[in-house]
Amino acid sequence: MSIAENYRTLREEIPHDVTIVLAGKTKTAEEIAEAINAGATDIGQNYVQEGEAISKALGSTAKRVTWHMIGHLQTNKINKALRVFDVIQTVDSLEKAIAINKRVEAAGKGVVPVYIEINIGSEESKAGIKPEEHEPFEDYMERLVVDMLKLPHLRVAGLMTMGPRSGNPENTRPYFARTKKVFDTLQALDLPNVDMQHLSMGMTNSYRIAIEEGANMVRIGTAVFGQRACRLAPR
Repeated sequence: MSIAENYRTLREEIPHDVTIVLAGKTKTAEEIAEAINAGATDIGQNYVQEGEAISKALGSTAKRVTWHMIGHLQTNKINKALRVFDVIQTVDSLEKAIAINKRVEAAGKGVVPVYIEINIGSEESKAGIKPEEHEPFEDYMERLVVDMLKLPHLRVAGLMTMGPRSGNPENTRPYFARTKKVFDTLQALDLPNVDMQHLSMGMTNSYRIAIEEGANMVRIGTAVFGQRACRLAPR
């Protein structure tokens, strides 16, 4: 099937209260435009430079969707990221949040929604906050969010996690369940300037499990675009 057909099929399968962020890593502007024209509303990119190039190539079409930074954001790329992305899903420390806040203020952009990235499996090879380094984790996350309240140009809007990669998607279930527990704990605090609405977890091989465990946002690439190209994406 075509990219457009793949997207429409996926959109029909996934509940409409679950946002689909299409992961566009290594995909061309033409491929992403086809998905947008089929109804895609949210596009994710892993690298700032690639997102910048694709957004520019799409022209006015880029303005029809919300752009999500879903890869690790280096501090020296924040200024460029703010020119491209509407949402930053990968805030993995208070220091990173402070750096983003400072640059949002300098750019005069008002308030930017951010998600806190949790490395729920505490994997060394992945970015994100590792629970095993901050137990009891719910208490740590509450303190982090309270500290982020002091940053007037950020709005904490959700959590993001990947879950350990596994051949069997069922193996991700306990990790997604724990992330949902943290999400619920933070949401129940009802803190000012915290709009804990989005739980971003699950990809092509695991999105069904993620949705069953409470995700209301999934990040999917392969199921729509096919296998990634082997070329290196610009960072």
